[in-house]
Amino acid sequence: MLTAIEKVIFLQNVDIFTEVPTEHLAYLAAISEEVRFLTKDDIYKENDAADSLYVVMDGKIKLHRDGDEITVAGPNEAFGTWALFDEKHRVATATAVEDSKLLRIDREDFYDILTDHVQIIEGIFKTLVTKLRGMLDRVSSGFPKKDVKE
Repeated sequence: MLTAIEKVIFLQNVDIFTEVPTEHLAYLAAISEEVRFLTKDDIYKENDAADSLYVVMDGKIKLHRDGDEITVAGPNEAFGTWALFDEKHRVATATAVEDSKLLRIDREDFYDILTDHVQIIEGIFKTLVTKLRGMLDRVSSGFPKKDVKE
């Protein structure tokens, strides 16, 4: 089991938390729980209640739907992120590709710390916006540009 300080050091390198000030990562470390899954274990299934975000410490997790792979999350990557912001059911299944150690952050615990530490959500939003802009750039680059006439 990691100490709180070790969790903070780990969280500094996690994609979704890169914009969160280090001093506020201690609050996330305090509410995170280490969990382990064996190869082929499902972390959650499509249509399960979305109640937690997960961060891969060791191992690989495949996100898939209807037999199609969406992505594979590896060390320092978060998945199930939308569970912190949206109460809708999971849209994919997450399965361990190999024995994996994860950090789990529960939505209710997350909301409890946001009341006093808004810098956490500001950092997460900065990262999410950057990722969304990157996706939009990739999608829009596949479409021909229209000539604009003034």
